[in-house]
Amino acid sequence: MSAGGLVVFEGAEGVGKSTQVDLLLCRLKDAGITAVSFREPGGTAVGDQIREILLRPGNEISPAAEALLFMASRAELCGREIAPAIAAGKVVVLDRFFLSTYAYQIAGRGLPEEEVRGANKLATGGLVPDLTVILDYPVRSGLERASGRGSSDRMEQLDAEFHERIGRAFTTFATDEWSAEHPECGRIVSVDARGSAEEVAARVADALADILPDRFWMLRQPEHSGLS
Repeated sequence: MSAGGLVVFEGAEGVGKSTQVDLLLCRLKDAGITAVSFREPGGTAVGDQIREILLRPGNEISPAAEALLFMASRAELCGREIAPAIAAGKVVVLDRFFLSTYAYQIAGRGLPEEEVRGANKLATGGLVPDLTVILDYPVRSGLERASGRGSSDRMEQLDAEFHERIGRAFTTFATDEWSAEHPECGRIVSVDARGSAEEVAARVADALADILPDRFWMLRQPEHSGLS
């Protein structure tokens, strides 16, 4: 497998993105596919500093400044890490990308969509994910799971109604109508994130094999392919 690509995991708080990133990296490695992973915000020296500003509890940041800080981190990550990795034939697995900006800053904060989309195009250089996997999990259960990890970050501490808006936004993003109106987002699939981490990982693998068979056919689960 020499063709690079970009696979993104998205969803509300506590849906299991980081776990699924790690499990997919293991599956790709076992299949002989060179892959690297990053998270947003972060992934570069500047991005990690921005992450600290954005997520530190108690920091008061205006919605516009918040969006632009996410964009600045994204611009560094795309230019310094993601684009070169893809050009080198690697599959990049990313924990959050610009659908999170659309969910948190447009749906959550109420920023104007066209301005945010324009800024995002500048930040990404027009990079389109090959597939974005939205992990579908009940919002309140996800928040409970996130709070169980320890202290909450600034975004996790936002009120329940804000997080409900985020959850509804991600549900909308998975529809064919929304995707058709947002070609910059590439292909999007919603995957049921309930059950064990291994069960969810199997669904993710099957989704990749179904939607991008030329690249990820070998990830299909044996019980779903007639193999034993």
